[in-house]
Amino acid sequence: MQTAKTCPMSVLFLSENDVQRLLTMPQAIEALQRAFEALGQRKAQNVPRQRAVAGRTVLHMMGAADAQLGFSAWKCYFSTPQGVVFHVGLYEQATGRLVALMQANRLGQVRTGATSAVAARYLAPDGADKLGLFGTGYQARGQLEALACVLSLSQVFVYGRDPQRREAFAREMSEKLQLDVTPVDRPQEAAEELPVVVTATSSRQPVLEGRWLAPGALVIAMGSNWWHKAELDVDTIRRAHLVVCDDVECCRQEAGDFRQALEQGVFDWSEAISLAEVVCRRRSGRTPASDLVLFKSVGMALEDVAVATLVYRQARQQGLGTPLPL
Repeated sequence: MQTAKTCPMSVLFLSENDVQRLLTMPQAIEALQRAFEALGQRKAQNVPRQRAVAGRTVLHMMGAADAQLGFSAWKCYFSTPQGVVFHVGLYEQATGRLVALMQANRLGQVRTGATSAVAARYLAPDGADKLGLFGTGYQARGQLEALACVLSLSQVFVYGRDPQRREAFAREMSEKLQLDVTPVDRPQEAAEELPVVVTATSSRQPVLEGRWLAPGALVIAMGSNWWHKAELDVDTIRRAHLVVCDDVECCRQEAGDFRQALEQGVFDWSEAISLAEVVCRRRSGRTPASDLVLFKSVGMALEDVAVATLVYRQARQQGLGTPLPL
C-alpha cells in the first residue's frame, strides 16, 4: 500500500482509526482557540449548516475557510434511523487542491468538546471545580473529556434517564479521566449549587430548569441544533445575564433552546454575543460573580477546518493515511 510520503500529490484518506490515533483533546482545544481568534479578526469565514430532508433521512452540509491556516473545508453528514456518518473534505487554498478526505465521527466529537473548553476558559467562574452533566452518550463523553482539560475538576455529577447507562458512564469516565464521576438519580442533583452545568442530550424537551441553577453558574448547552429541540427551559434563558453563542447567526437558525423565550418576549437576538468576540476581547466574558452565563453551541464548520487541518498535517508528518488517486 502506498503511503502519504510516497505520493505527495494524492488525496489523503484518513479513517476513523487514523483520526483517533492522531488527534488529542489538548491539541484540539488550542486549534479551536486559534480558530475563534481568526474569526474574531475576520481572517476566517463560516457558512451555517444547510439541510436536505427526504423522508426519514437528512443530508447536512456546512463549510468554512480559514485564511490564517490556509485551508478550507466542507463537512457533510447523512443521518438515517440507523445512525449518522460524517465526512470532511479539506482543500489547500494556495493550490486549490482537495488534499484530504477524512471520516469525521471522532473528529466531530473532539471539536465539539474543544469548543466548550475554549468557552469555559473565558466564561467559567473562578475556581470552578465541580461540574454537572446531563447526558451519557457520545457527545457527553467528549464534553467531559474536554472540560477536564481546562477546569480543575474534583467531582462530576451525571444524570441520564437510564440508570444503567449513567452508572456505566460514570464508571468509564471515572477510570478514563481519573475523576470522581458520580451518577445521580434526580436531574436537579446535576445542577444545584454547581458552578458549571453541561447539557449534552438529544432531548426534544427541556432537561434543565433554571430554578435549579446557582447564582454565577455557567451553563453550556450543546445538544440541540434543531429548531424543534430544546434542552433548556425558558427560565434558564430568562436568568442568563450573558448569552454567548459559538456563532450568533448559526444559533439564530438552529438553536431551538431559545424558541419559547423568543415567543414569550423573554429574549432577543440582539442580546447575544459570539464566542469570537469574547476570545478577541472585544466583548466582556465572565461578568460579576453572581451573574448566570449561558454558552450555546450548535456546531460550526470552522471548528472542523481547524481540527481537520491539524489532523492532516500530523498525518503527513507521520506517513499515515491511504492515498487516493483523485
